[in-house]
Formats: sequence, structure tokens, C-alpha cells
Amino acid sequence: MVRNSEIHRITNETDISLSLNLDGIGIYQVETGIGFFNHMLEGFSRHGFFDLTCNAKGDLDVDKHHTVEDVGIVLGTAIKEALGDKKGIKRYGSFILPMDDALCYCVMDLCGRPYFHYECDFTTERLGDLDTELIREFFYAVSYSSAMNLHIKMLSGLNNHHMAEAMFKAFAKALDDASSMDARIMDVLSTKGTL
Repeated sequence: MVRNSEIHRITNETDISLSLNLDGIGIYQVETGIGFFNHMLEGFSRHGFFDLTCNAKGDLDVDKHHTVEDVGIVLGTAIKEALGDKKGIKRYGSFILPMDDALCYCVMDLCGRPYFHYECDFTTERLGDLDTELIREFFYAVSYSSAMNLHIKMLSGLNNHHMAEAMFKAFAKALDDASSMDARIMDVLSTKGTL
């Protein structure tokens, strides 16, 4: 079974092409025009073992919000499409990831019902060329466009770079867990018979 997807989304604000292979080895090619955001998406790919290509062109002269949010929408759509009917997947995933002083907890349910809860207080407005407030917008967009229940909580942290990186990596590891196949699951992991 091939679990990959290719999405191309064009709006008046952004033009995004993205491909995702859930069963990859962590190969990435990412260009969003936002250096720190590239770095976070590369970490997501590498640590989740997802093959990811993302080419995003956005109205960065206006703000970075449209680009970051729309990449989240496209990535979430790609996750949903690659999962298909979700037969055989574990559905739930969680990970607590340490990165030096930072400790991030991420848990998800690939249930088909979007919900997002986020707890993280960054102490700087910007990391490189990425506004820290946009990190929440990115994950919100991913959760709703993929129809996943996603909770992200920063348990501790002093260095904002470490906190952001721990968050993206914890999300990657939790998604790798939730999307992985389990031979004991004959259909979908739900008494309703659908996810």
C-alpha cells in the first residue's frame, strides 16, 4: 500500500506545492522563503521518517502569516490524503521530546474530528525570520485540515529555539506513531467502523 500524496494549492496570497510520503526515510527538500520555518519542516521530515518536498511562494512582503498558515493547510491536507481510509493504523500517537532545556509533549488522535489545544509561552517575538505566534497558527491549520485531534504542551523550556524545535520534532514522532500500521488491526480502530 502506497501512502503518499501530492497537493498543489494556489490562492491570491500563496502558491504551494507539497508531496508527502508517510512511509519514507526522512528525505526532504523544503523552500518556503522563511529560513527558520524551513529548518522546522526539515526536522519534522527527518525525525518522523517522512519524505517531504515543499515549495512555497507567498506574499512575504506583506507578512509571513499567509505562507506559514497555508503550508499548514496543505501539509494537513496531504496527511489526510496519504492516510486514505486509515485501515490498520494505530490512530493514537504521543511523544515527549527533550531538547536541552526544552521538554515538549505532543499527543494526537487521527479520528477525523479536528480539535486543537496548544500551551506554549514563547518569550521572544521572533526566531530568525519566523514570528513565534505563527507556530500556533501552523499547527492549528494542520490539525483542522487533516481532521486530527492535536494537543501540544510545552512542559518546560528556557531557550525559544529549543522549544520550537522540540515542538516540531515531538509532533513528527507522535504522527509517526499514530500513522504506523499494526497487524492486529483488521479494519479501522473504532467501534463505529470508520474514522
